[in-house]
Amino acid sequence: MKKTLLICFCVVGFCLQAQTYSEKDFKQTVSQVNTAKTENDYETIFQKFSVFTSTKPSEKWDAYYYAAVAMYMKAELQLKKSPSADVSNLNALAGKYAHGGVSNSKADTAETDILLGLIALQKTEIKGAKDIQMNMDLASHMIAKAQAVAPENPRLAILKAKLEEKSGNKESADKLFKKASTGFEPKSTSSAAPVWGRQLIPSMN
Repeated sequence: MKKTLLICFCVVGFCLQAQTYSEKDFKQTVSQVNTAKTENDYETIFQKFSVFTSTKPSEKWDAYYYAAVAMYMKAELQLKKSPSADVSNLNALAGKYAHGGVSNSKADTAETDILLGLIALQKTEIKGAKDIQMNMDLASHMIAKAQAVAPENPRLAILKAKLEEKSGNKESADKLFKKASTGFEPKSTSSAAPVWGRQLIPSMN
């Protein structure tokens, strides 16, 4: 009997330790989104969050969201290195994961809308892109939705800047990028609150 109880305690202890590690690993991976610099960094982040989508039900939206961010940023790096790179698969994967957490009750719809807007604009940059105006209109629609609930979000300013840039309004784009650069101080006590985006500002690259 004592031996059975000892085994039970060991199993429970192991499970608790694993759960604690998972929580720690999740938070560390969120922070890595802000410091990632290479395609491999973003691929590693994506692999972790794609697992978290099924193993972390309490952070389901966060897991889907950051998996999408990782694929979007990996595609951005590839386009920066080679504008003719075919990142359509990465872009599609980013869109799939961005939509994946939308039904979750804890979903941050403004952040999702902004990310979907960025993904739509990225799609217009892919060589041989079709439906460019449709994707620009989609980005504009996402801006309007996010503006209604999170007007000071720095990633919203980046999305606006990129749309202005795409429309040929460089001066307006520069002002919006500058506004975004001053908006990255954490305003939430949540450890998973998104603070990424600096990598998308030309002056901060």
